[in-house]
Amino acid sequence: MQITVADLIVRFMERLGIRHAYGMPGSHILPVYDRLRDSSIQTVLVKHEQGAAFMACGEARATRNIAACITTAGPGATNLVTGIANAYADKLPVLIITGETSTFIFGKGGLQESSGEGGSIDQSDLFRGITRYHKIVERTDYLLQVLRQATRILLSPNAGPVLLSLPYNIQKELVEEGLLDDIRFVTDAPRICNSFAATEEMGRMIREASHPVIVAGHGCFIAGAQSMLQKLGERHAIRVATSLKGKGLIAESDPRALGCLGVTSDGSAFRHIVDHADLVIVLGATFNERTSYLWDRQLMAGKRVIQVDHDAKQLEKVFKADLVIHGDIRAVLEDLLVCLSDFPAPPPPTFTRTPVAPNFTAIAHLFDRLVERLPQALVFDDNVILAQTYLKASPQHRYFPNSGVSSLGHAIPAAIGARCAVETPTFAILGDGGFQMCCMELMTAVNYQIPLNVVMINNGTLGLIRKNQFQLYQERYIDCDFVNPDYALLAQSFGIRHWRVEKTADVDALFEQADLVSGINLIEVMWDKNVFPAYRSDR
Repeated sequence: MQITVADLIVRFMERLGIRHAYGMPGSHILPVYDRLRDSSIQTVLVKHEQGAAFMACGEARATRNIAACITTAGPGATNLVTGIANAYADKLPVLIITGETSTFIFGKGGLQESSGEGGSIDQSDLFRGITRYHKIVERTDYLLQVLRQATRILLSPNAGPVLLSLPYNIQKELVEEGLLDDIRFVTDAPRICNSFAATEEMGRMIREASHPVIVAGHGCFIAGAQSMLQKLGERHAIRVATSLKGKGLIAESDPRALGCLGVTSDGSAFRHIVDHADLVIVLGATFNERTSYLWDRQLMAGKRVIQVDHDAKQLEKVFKADLVIHGDIRAVLEDLLVCLSDFPAPPPPTFTRTPVAPNFTAIAHLFDRLVERLPQALVFDDNVILAQTYLKASPQHRYFPNSGVSSLGHAIPAAIGARCAVETPTFAILGDGGFQMCCMELMTAVNYQIPLNVVMINNGTLGLIRKNQFQLYQERYIDCDFVNPDYALLAQSFGIRHWRVEKTADVDALFEQADLVSGINLIEVMWDKNVFPAYRSDR
């Protein structure tokens, strides 16, 4: 039996386990949209295609499953770019389906054509550097190979975005219904063969250390190593700091937790490592600009270093290690626990966390109440600086920072995508500048009744820019300040609840009165634009 390519693509998406397709239809992709109408996949109509890409990112981050976005040709595709760059930087399994003009008009100046022919936009070149695989499908005779390649990448341990562009006429062509039966839709992720001898050496170095410290990164999430990390810290009293993307790998209320290591944090973990650690064990952390304090040599000076990562490209990328293990982090920790089974570790040195600064009490109180009052939560954060220090993340209160390309306007749509897939109270944290880049997607949440809590810091300025201009440019302010709308009226026009927070009592009232589980709320936190976090930027 034969079916159309459009029908096959929808069945392909279903076989990949895709539950939602975020996007906006256009004439060049309507054949696929028509088949989606009868599928198990729920379409989510966004207000801007960038929001579609961020929603897919949010779902992929929250579930580690393949997510999808779909748009038409031309501007529909080009509007995806920032969100897809975000997916690429974060190695997220996102499938992008775009339409294209019919192949028989390539090069003739077709409306919204992006084939690269005849001076038209070359979509392949546009997405080449931000996808793991991209293809304009101009014929059906190699469609099976294209879908095999797309599947392999989307299901790989080092996944990334895959883009398939489908010309209008190709979507209507017929192919064999059983074509998908020749594709393997299971994860082929064999563990890297770990050397037990290397793990024994790792155990020996820990035994010899007086004050070992673990720096755990996002690679531990990918490996599913949270429980092993928890056991290692508990049994052998090893302090654990995390990278920004690793925040919450262990509960930050745990006495062994040093919190988040990063230039925008309060510096507690950094000072403890510099002052006390004689062995640093880096597990799945990239030691990027934030984590390494702009590659501050103090962090590793005078210490032995062990690095474990499943990605060989990360090993010794920015520092020299005394022991390098290219392997599956979970398996390495399982073996390490065996090696250390008879080792009673000495108690670690006392850890002192920096107290909350008076200007930050309201937002710190909000984060404390979030953890205390909600058994579980998802937090998507564009602001990063405040939550990095004051949110006590955990495996139950999961934290998703806007890392990657660090684009404003990410938090709201990403949180919407996550909440579509996971029935857990969800928060988007962002400033008023970022809010105005993506606030229209609140109507997407309203349209589909997707519960969401937006915590917006209102200081009438682009806070990071103003801070830098204050610290580095002699207070020569330019293009950082702006006038805000009346957010209470804006929330009313959206049909959602508005809450204003100026002091800790307002936070208590919020958690007593607001429906933070099934409602849609805009929580406006008032802030003095001349109050800056303590950290200093060098650029």
